[in-house]
Amino acid sequence: MNSEIRNLEPKAIWNKFADLNAVPRPSKKEERVIQFMKDFGESLGLTTEIDAVGNVLIRKPATPGMEDRKVVVMQSHLDMVHQKNADTKFDFDTEGIAMYVDGDWVRAKGTTLGADNGLGVATIMAILESKDIQHPAIEALFTIDEETGMTGAMGLEGGWLQGDILLNLDTEEDDEIGVGCAGGVDVTAQRTYKEENVPEGKVGYTISVRGLNGGHSGMDIHKGLGNANKIMNRLLFDGFENFGLRVYEIKGGSLRNAIPRESFATVVVDAIQAEAFEFEIGELSKTIKSELTIVDPDLQIEVVKTGLPAQVMDLGVQEGVLKALYAAHNGVYTMSASISDLVETSNNIAKVTISNGEIVIECLTRSSVESSKSDLVNKLRATFELIGCEVTTSGDYPGWAPNMDSPILKVLDELYQKLNGQKAHVAACHAGLECGILGQNYPDMDMISFGPTILGAHSPDERASISSTQKYWKFVVEILKEIPKK
Repeated sequence: MNSEIRNLEPKAIWNKFADLNAVPRPSKKEERVIQFMKDFGESLGLTTEIDAVGNVLIRKPATPGMEDRKVVVMQSHLDMVHQKNADTKFDFDTEGIAMYVDGDWVRAKGTTLGADNGLGVATIMAILESKDIQHPAIEALFTIDEETGMTGAMGLEGGWLQGDILLNLDTEEDDEIGVGCAGGVDVTAQRTYKEENVPEGKVGYTISVRGLNGGHSGMDIHKGLGNANKIMNRLLFDGFENFGLRVYEIKGGSLRNAIPRESFATVVVDAIQAEAFEFEIGELSKTIKSELTIVDPDLQIEVVKTGLPAQVMDLGVQEGVLKALYAAHNGVYTMSASISDLVETSNNIAKVTISNGEIVIECLTRSSVESSKSDLVNKLRATFELIGCEVTTSGDYPGWAPNMDSPILKVLDELYQKLNGQKAHVAACHAGLECGILGQNYPDMDMISFGPTILGAHSPDERASISSTQKYWKFVVEILKEIPKK
């Protein structure tokens, strides 16, 4: 299994990736991987420090002849998104990732792979361990909790880093050089509700939406992928409008930064309407599957009779929340007018939990324009406040504004063309990179982002290209040789 990963080229990266993936490292539970990185740095005899929030910094002196070059910060985040298929038995808190080779791809067995951002971490580890790669003085910065709050980047204090250039290794297309990214904010709507006893003459059903691809709520938001929460709400709304369906509970999605792949609901309808309800939901399910057949061919919608729950939602609240979820914006909100094909603003209705008298709806709103982000947040707030929810925001982080005159961009742009015979795609992305946050305390640092090709990040379909990693490794090694003089 993981032994075949260790034999892949470049072994310098894949061996470190296998070491890293043996360490459980879900977001907000990075204690073990922080210790792992501390032990690694100290085992090499390098100065290793941990700051107050848990970021790890390992300093390596320049190789002979490179002492006059600018100091480079190589940066990646330690945490990974923990997503798994419903039928996969796996504990992210205790188990290492089980990997395997599938043609040109490295995958995980039913879980996220952790190539985002584990391949970046492994790359930096390989450079720190190397004895024959030329490089300037390096500050290896490993941040925490990038995926669920940017806690590490936000907590990084000014003055700790001395570097002039930052290489962020968190881009997921090997022909792309990143020069900007979106900011983001978490939006949460909450309220309580009363429950009512289930009326006489009802029959219970469980409805499940499964088999969606899911994906990164920034990088994949423009692809028209199915959102399990929106699909479920469409089914429930139809059942309510036509058959007086009543909701007992809804549980959909898991993480704000992942397009939700699954949703489950328990409902009741009049027994006399059962046959008509099943037919109607079946026909609507066929329609939804047909709409998504290209992007989500494995979508499954199941409606199964079950025992009656003891209670259901208050009728008025139920009607309000189903309408609000229908109205709440999901997906692309605006496209950039200044950068071709760039999503400017979007929202992901990531998680819906309705159970035991409490409603919690969790969203992640992204934008490269602060005013547009605020506009969409206000739209969401207005939608949910109309049904009596309290709407709060948290984890607000800034975008990273492109600098097309960046000296390090010029180095990478020319070097990529020299190595590959064609120009790289210089672009901003709709994901949330840490560069914008780091730039607040280090405004003079010249920043760039790049990485190997990774597809399906934030989903169990995550996979990393082997050939792309080879291409990327050569690029990294050559970049370090070409760092400008001080």
